[in-house]
Order: sequence, then structure tokens, then C-alpha cells
Amino acid sequence: MSPRDLRGMAAECGFELAGVAPALPHPDTHRYNDWVTRGLAGEMRYLTDHRATIRSDPRLLLPSARSIICVGKLYNGPEPYSTRFDASERAWISRYAWGDDYHDVMRAGLERLARRLGADHEWRVCVDTAPLLERSYARQAGLGWIGKNTCLINEPLGSWFFLGELLTSLEIEPGGPPPDRCGTCTQCIDACPTHALTPYDLDATRCISYFTIELRGPIPDEHHAAIGRHVFGCDICQDVCPWNRRAPVTDDPAFAPREFAPPLEKLAALTEDEFRAMFRNSPVTRAKYAGFRRNVAVAMANAR
Repeated sequence: MSPRDLRGMAAECGFELAGVAPALPHPDTHRYNDWVTRGLAGEMRYLTDHRATIRSDPRLLLPSARSIICVGKLYNGPEPYSTRFDASERAWISRYAWGDDYHDVMRAGLERLARRLGADHEWRVCVDTAPLLERSYARQAGLGWIGKNTCLINEPLGSWFFLGELLTSLEIEPGGPPPDRCGTCTQCIDACPTHALTPYDLDATRCISYFTIELRGPIPDEHHAAIGRHVFGCDICQDVCPWNRRAPVTDDPAFAPREFAPPLEKLAALTEDEFRAMFRNSPVTRAKYAGFRRNVAVAMANAR
């Protein structure tokens, strides 16, 4: 199968980006282990427990794997970026979480792709819940480079993509990594309110997304003001990226906002049942009701 044929097949399954990397250990494993050793994963134990070992070789996920088909699905919408939206009384929810849970959407598309490849192969679908260095393999497959904000950036489409992988026993011609086109730009680093970024490195323990999604318990007081009106996740380092100035938008209804930038007072008044109903089948439920209320309280204090 040629790379062009694969990209066409992936497009028919709903993916704007597609490429192939060999199912072999990736050199970035050493960099990842160093990141974990430095404590930059914080309390995200799923990144540091026994699954960290599985990340060292994709064949631990599928012993017969010979190729990794890497795909990207656009989720950007026409709504303004957070850095261009100044309604302080309204909450900011990260762009990726406006619609349905992307895990379900990505998995369905990858399963269709696996069936399109025929019955004579073993395969396994991976979204970001599987222990796989997905950005590293996506770069190796030619989907983009890993930017200074640690996101995968595609020229010319930007970085508003969900990534997914299909491990397969088929041997398919691999792609190659594109050049790094961040150059001397440091806009993402300069814009981060909590100083979580250094070039090509993220300290998750200082990241607004970590505070509002992954952290259980109180958010450190010294970071409250920098969180602003963010109640779930943060887009700032992508909002300011020059490669996203003319990023395309998706017409997939699955990623349309259920309610763009809802009022903080409305969110503060939600009961637990109302929270579950409002964000059913949405990534926002990962913060859990108690964590979401904590985030809303911080945002309301910042909005005075």
C-alpha cells in the first residue's frame, strides 16, 4: 500500500492526517523517562506506573505489530481563541472538550480504518489512554513536528488535532519526520501564565490543564490568579502559536460546543446531577464534580 492510498483511506474514515511509523522502540523513550524522573508528571500516576515500561516498545501492546498507522483528526472550531475573548464573567473550557468525548470518535474511525485494511491482519486501536508515545510516533510518521509547547504541529494546518494510532501486523512503507519549524519563536513560552513551559519541555505540575483536570485536592494558592477564568484545561500555548493563525476548522458536529463559554454563575449553581447531564459523554467529566466546582470557585474569585 502506498502512503497516498493510506491517506485516502484514512480521509474516508474521517482523518485529515495520516502516516506510518515502524512498530519499534522509539528513541524518545529515554527523554520520556527523564521527564518522569524529574517529577514533571506530578500526580498523574498512569504516566509513571507499570505502563511507563510498556511505552518502551509498541510490540508490548500488540506482539505481531510491524507498523503504526498514525492519524490526526481536526477539532478546531470557528469560535474565537481564548486570548481574543475577554468576557471575564464567562468560563473557559478547553477547545478539545467542547463537544463529545474524542476517545469514542477516534476509536470508531480507527476501527473503520482497520476493517478497510482487510481481514488478514492483527490490529489494535490506541487513543491517548494506551501507553504509547503517540506524538513521537506521529512525528516519525510525518504528521508534524513537536513544537516548543510540546504539541504536534503540522505545516500548514497547525496543532488542533486529536491523535490516534492503529497498530497492525501489516508491514507498510513508513514516512519520515518533517523539519522543526518553530525557529526562534517563543510566543507559547512567553504567553504561559504559570511558566510551565521551557523549549520543548512541559512541567505539568505548573500547567493550568493539570491543575483543572488531573489534580485532586486544592490548587496551590500561588497559581490561582494565573488560572484566570479557566475551569477545564487551557489553550493559551496553542492560541498564540503562529501556525494556528490560519488553522482550518472542522464541520464535524461531534466537536461543536454544547455551550460556548458558559457563564460562571450558571456553572456555580449546578447540582451534581445537572453537572453530569450538562457534560454527559464529554471530556469535562474527567475533572469530577468536586474538582469542577473547585475550578469554578477559583475562576469566580479571579472575576471578582
